[in-house]
Amino acid sequence: MTREEVRSAVLAAKQSKGLTYDELAGQVGCDKVWLAAAIEGQASMSEETATALVSQLGLGPEVSEALQTYPMKGSLDTSVPVDPLIYRFHEITQVYGTAMKAVIHEMFGDGIMSAIDFEIDIARKEDPKGDRVVVTYNGKFLPYRSW
Repeated sequence: MTREEVRSAVLAAKQSKGLTYDELAGQVGCDKVWLAAAIEGQASMSEETATALVSQLGLGPEVSEALQTYPMKGSLDTSVPVDPLIYRFHEITQVYGTAMKAVIHEMFGDGIMSAIDFEIDIARKEDPKGDRVVVTYNGKFLPYRSW
C-alpha cells in the first residue's frame, strides 16, 4: 500500500468509528500529535503501535506493515502552503523565526532545537474573547561544536 492509500484507509476507519486523535492515541498508547503525523506519513510506527492501531480500527495487516515503513520526512510541497491553517504556521516562522532564533541563541548559545528528540502538544484554552490554540514545542537543545 502507498502512504496515501494507508492514510485514506486509516482516516476513513477513524471517521466511521467516530474517534478523535486523542481517543485513538489513548487506545493505542501514544501521543495524539505523533499519531496524526504517522497517519499523515511523516513518522514510522513500531510493530506494536501499528498492530494496536489497525486492531482498534478493524484494518488489515497490510495497513500495519505500511505504517511501519520509513517515511520520506518533510516530503510536502516546497511551495508556500495554501491551506490557511498550515500557512499560518509558515507565516509565524516568516515573521517570528529570526526573533525565535535570536532568543534561543541568547538563552542557550549557538545551536538548534532537535526535531528528532522533540515533542509537540496542542491544547485548547478557553477565553471569553474566543478560545485559544496553545501549541507547545519541546525539543532538546543541540549545540554546534567546533572541531
